[in-house]
Amino acid sequence: MAPTDKNLSVVTTGKDDLLLEDREVPQPGPNEVQVAMQRVGICGSDVHFKKHGGIGEYMVKKPMILGHESSGTVSAVGPGVQNLKVGDRVAIEPGVPCRKCKFCKNGRYNLCPDCFFLSCPPYDGSLRRYHCHAADFCYKLPDHVSLDEGALMEPLSVAIHACRRAELTLGDKVLVLGAGPIGLVTLLTAKAMGASEVAITDIQQERLDVAKKLGASSCFKIDPSLNPEEMAEKMHAILGWRSDITIECSGAESSFQTGIYATEPGGVFQMIGHGNPIKSFPQFVANTREIDIRGTQRYANTYPTALSMIANKLVELSH
Repeated sequence: MAPTDKNLSVVTTGKDDLLLEDREVPQPGPNEVQVAMQRVGICGSDVHFKKHGGIGEYMVKKPMILGHESSGTVSAVGPGVQNLKVGDRVAIEPGVPCRKCKFCKNGRYNLCPDCFFLSCPPYDGSLRRYHCHAADFCYKLPDHVSLDEGALMEPLSVAIHACRRAELTLGDKVLVLGAGPIGLVTLLTAKAMGASEVAITDIQQERLDVAKKLGASSCFKIDPSLNPEEMAEKMHAILGWRSDITIECSGAESSFQTGIYATEPGGVFQMIGHGNPIKSFPQFVANTREIDIRGTQRYANTYPTALSMIANKLVELSH
């Protein structure tokens, strides 16, 4: 990208609008790099911020640049940067923590209360021509890894973190609820981490067709005539197993309920999807089956793994 004094940016006010604005071209500070953006994915959170003005406690209160699934080319380096140079192609990990709190020092920097995160209010995102970012949260791409794959390292990181949180291991039987982008990368990640079978659900047959091509062992279209317990029993009767690990990616309350019923006693129910912030669920079943219910807040220490998985063809994201 040729140098310019314009920084065209995609902005929302949270009132179901999109604006194109010329913002100031930022200059890198100490230990930062300026990145000429090449690829920026549109996440479900971007859609929520645009259409509904927020997600949970994260509310758009001023015009905000969207985008956090990003890759680009380093166009300038600030003082102290040693790991990158102008011209390097990089994937950007969007969250930069304070590095000082107990969560950061324990390695769980995704829980840092002072974390800067692209396109999460009040911080601007990367859907613009130029963005400056902490150099150690930019990962140089090997020549054979594309910029598209670099941007997809962000949703892949969500899946890696969720599978780690669920302690997925060789031979596990896994159920993924929701075959959207996060559900599909979770399917790929679970298979790469050794799951023996991965079943997946969705309300749209087209998404399930994609999931089948990506290697899902079983696909189930949700039957709206069945309640969540009946849907879980239908899957159990067809599969012959309940899941050791269930990963909920849709955020729908009915999907959450189906997942609890579908999980093996002693298993793990791993949440990713958001949806309604307050949900009812079959607490008695979760309690008496000793199902561990675990949360997912973005990710931490996943980008090197995501890059290695892509570079070594352990997951194929270029479909």
